[in-house]
Amino acid sequence: RSIFVDLTSGSCDSIRAGPLGKLFRDDNLITESSGHGSGGIWPSAFYVEGAEVAETVLDAIRRESERCDMLQGFQLMHSLGGGTGSGLSSLLSMKIRDEYPDRMLTDFAVFGSSKVSDSVVEPYNSVLAIHYLIENADQVICIDNEALLNQATKKLGIQSPRYSDLNRFATQMMSGVTSSLRF
Repeated sequence: RSIFVDLTSGSCDSIRAGPLGKLFRDDNLITESSGHGSGGIWPSAFYVEGAEVAETVLDAIRRESERCDMLQGFQLMHSLGGGTGSGLSSLLSMKIRDEYPDRMLTDFAVFGSSKVSDSVVEPYNSVLAIHYLIENADQVICIDNEALLNQATKKLGIQSPRYSDLNRFATQMMSGVTSSLRF
């Protein structure tokens, strides 16, 4: 069961249009209605745009949770550099913890790198989000974008790694970490 959330429609539209788009329920691909996003800023995603979409996301979480025979917990996967990944994920982790206090909340948090992104607010967003990770998550698995980039260039010899290369490494790591929950 998956719910995809973004404050801009681009990533959810890519999933819908992609080769795996039919695997996911359309109402589990949630975007903020104005499509303006948070501007990459934590407070905007936490207090303004994120607050507008949070109840829709929680409704989807409730619907998917009710379809489970035995709900073990939740896994959040997000970047800490952008507004949605830091601000909205902070808000959702707090609301999930309030609504499901007895369920495990595992958080896969991708830390940004100046080699991968040029956003000057990434450190600010990360610092604000870390507080909510500490308060709400039972387990936080930190994924370092710069370490992924170094592995791709030095160990695998990929001269100019793309986001898809880094994402593949991150998903393989997440698959390994969560295999005991799935099998």
